[in-house]
Amino acid sequence: MDKLATILSYKNVVPRIDNSAYIAPSAVVVGDVVIGVDSSLWFGVVARGDINAIEIGQRTNIQDGTIIHVSSTGHGTHIGDDVTVGHMAVLHDCTLQNRSFVGIKACVMDGAMVESGAMVAAGALVAPGKVVRRGELWAGVPARAVRPLKQEEIEMMQWIPEHYVELTQEYLRQYGQNQQ
Repeated sequence: MDKLATILSYKNVVPRIDNSAYIAPSAVVVGDVVIGVDSSLWFGVVARGDINAIEIGQRTNIQDGTIIHVSSTGHGTHIGDDVTVGHMAVLHDCTLQNRSFVGIKACVMDGAMVESGAMVAAGALVAPGKVVRRGELWAGVPARAVRPLKQEEIEMMQWIPEHYVELTQEYLRQYGQNQQ
């Protein structure tokens, strides 16, 4: 592969990316960013840990076009294990606990938390400081709890990270390591 992901240090802080993670060409990872085992950042993702830290756990997939940033006055962006973040989401200085889900084009703002087993719908805006509770679906602008999750949604939230680990391994086999 001739095009590598852009991995940049910032103020002498180098991103720490597990060798089993896949960082797609056109993805950008800057500064104080940690990416865990079997996780993936897909095409066009930006993880900019320049003024605070970004942590991404294990088996987490950050899909195409997502922007992850932080705030100098916040606590950083923390994304747990087995998390799915849909295409073109914006995550800003927030926390996504293990096994949470953020839909396509959703936005999770400063100080907000998506609890383990919670889902943010496509296009939703989770306002600063809000907590999306376990077992709830939040939707709308601004987002609010609209209903309990259905069993098929819970099963999908478990299946997607497993699927993306397989996809990550397939891309690594086909294209090899493309980091740093």
